[in-house]
Amino acid sequence: MPTPSFDGIREFVTCARTLSFTTAALELGVTSSAVGKSVTRLEARLGVKLLHRSTRRLILTSEGEAYLASCQRAMDALAESESFLTTGQQEPVGRLRVDLPAAFGRRHIVPTLVALSVRYQQLDLSVSFSERLVDIINDGVDLVVRIGNLKDDGEIVARKLGSQSLLICATPDYLARRGTPKVAEDLLHHDCIVGWRNGTRKTWMLLQPNGNVVEQEVCVKHEMGDGEMLLDMTLAGGGLAQLPTWLVQDFIDQGRLVPVLDAYAGAEMPINVLWPRTRYIQPKVRMIVDELVALSRREAKVFRPD
Repeated sequence: MPTPSFDGIREFVTCARTLSFTTAALELGVTSSAVGKSVTRLEARLGVKLLHRSTRRLILTSEGEAYLASCQRAMDALAESESFLTTGQQEPVGRLRVDLPAAFGRRHIVPTLVALSVRYQQLDLSVSFSERLVDIINDGVDLVVRIGNLKDDGEIVARKLGSQSLLICATPDYLARRGTPKVAEDLLHHDCIVGWRNGTRKTWMLLQPNGNVVEQEVCVKHEMGDGEMLLDMTLAGGGLAQLPTWLVQDFIDQGRLVPVLDAYAGAEMPINVLWPRTRYIQPKVRMIVDELVALSRREAKVFRPD
């Protein structure tokens, strides 16, 4: 296997961050012509175009975005190694890219990430929220928390943090207007609020007396992009929704929401943290995973760890 060359990588990463040869040159202490030539030689060696040049600014190509993510991971790993050699402690260093489910992430994961960023000043966070399972490898994401069953993927490592229990509920006003469903088939005749899922059957998970979980089709009135939107529409009287207990229990205790179809409640969805499978797990990834596992044990009421 040929030894990789690192010529031009520092110049490329700086250009990609500043989107300017001139600004990158000032930062690196060289001429803009020298920076441009270094990036051009790197592109020639790789055989791909990394940057689109224009008179106003630089724009990353799709290949450039993918290569940048790889370069940043490698540079972060080197920075972590240098930190360990100089301090004797392997502290998290560099940028960590995390993607979280919106409602659950904001309520239960973000506070831990914020606390860690304060504790470790050399840790930089990029946090995004989405309900879809991002492409961890190609999107350059270091860590993902997801709720739901996972597909087998040899490139991904998953660690289960716990599970969430589901129930169906609505406001007293909605139930007074439309009646209370008594059996599962009644869900075909009610206004149901569901999470947005492209091109899939709209079903809810119902726990059977024998412990099995079946998928019940529902009549969809509203589709919402995340859990907070689902909750808001349900509290507004928009219909029935199947939601996790951690999100609705306080409103049930206050009488603002009423659980229905109790005989089918209790279906669970796993909560997992995922990261790319590599021979060497970065200290910052390992540290965050350990912190999330500890969090799941401290907040057992939310995570319901095994």
